Amino acid sequence: MTEHNDKVEAPLDNDDDQISPREDNNQREENYWLRRKNELNGEGVPYSEWDDSRMLVPSSLELGPGAVDRYVISKQIVRMQEPRKLTPDDMDERRIIYPDSNNRHLVNRFRDLRTKLLEASGGNNFTLVVSGASSGAGASFVALNLAAAFAFDQSKTALVIDCNLREPTLHTTLDIMPEAGLTDFLDDPDYDIARILYPTGIPRLRLIPAGSRREIPAEFFTSFRMKQFLQAVRRRYPDRFIVLDTASITESPDARILAELCDYAMLVVPHGRITPKVAELAATAFHSEKFVGAVVNG
Repeated sequence: MTEHNDKVEAPLDNDDDQISPREDNNQREENYWLRRKNELNGEGVPYSEWDDSRMLVPSSLELGPGAVDRYVISKQIVRMQEPRKLTPDDMDERRIIYPDSNNRHLVNRFRDLRTKLLEASGGNNFTLVVSGASSGAGASFVALNLAAAFAFDQSKTALVIDCNLREPTLHTTLDIMPEAGLTDFLDDPDYDIARILYPTGIPRLRLIPAGSRREIPAEFFTSFRMKQFLQAVRRRYPDRFIVLDTASITESPDARILAELCDYAMLVVPHGRITPKVAELAATAFHSEKFVGAVVNG
């Protein structure tokens, strides 16, 4: 696999007794986690509690960044528990990269891609749409492995979201049998996000599966709740990188719609299967300010 990157105030003085509602909410949230840490004698909060269920629910969307101390988050990330772990043989069979993989060329390709994206974002976390220039281009393969590359770092986490609602594949690749997914969350304003976050068997990498299959995905992706969800999933977990796997941009408007809601968009071009003209037309479907480049897969 080769890649081509086209471009890849001072605080006010306040009376100490005056605490704003937001500051009060932030302080309560931080104190909760510090109490839990002390109750467990420094052993770390178990994953059953240290997940996004407290941080990414509709009631918390209005809270600004910093509601949970970033130091506490980063210290707990390394202790995130996995109900199961994929073995090296499992990873090789599924064509998923891991730090000790014998396929150093593939691992280094994705590490290099990760580095370029971090340079583009200034080191900040981001949301990224990955779409194929044609059907079968390998967008799911690239999306999953790029998310896995971000999860190599023990101080970071990654989330891959299956937004290919017509032909979802990520749950099958990861051998997960989801009871619910993205569409179920978007359907119900009271749905708990913890119900759609699935451990993948890969340390620090989580999956949100597509959910119930839909014939008209665009109606979900243009909803205010989808916009709200993507803003929250990035803002409320500053150490997490979010990758969205979508249907081919030449076959569906979904990737273009989602790219408007995300920070960046990337195109996966199947090697030798389409003409340069077709690849160029697919790339121009993305807004130039969002498009970070194309990856040739094959």
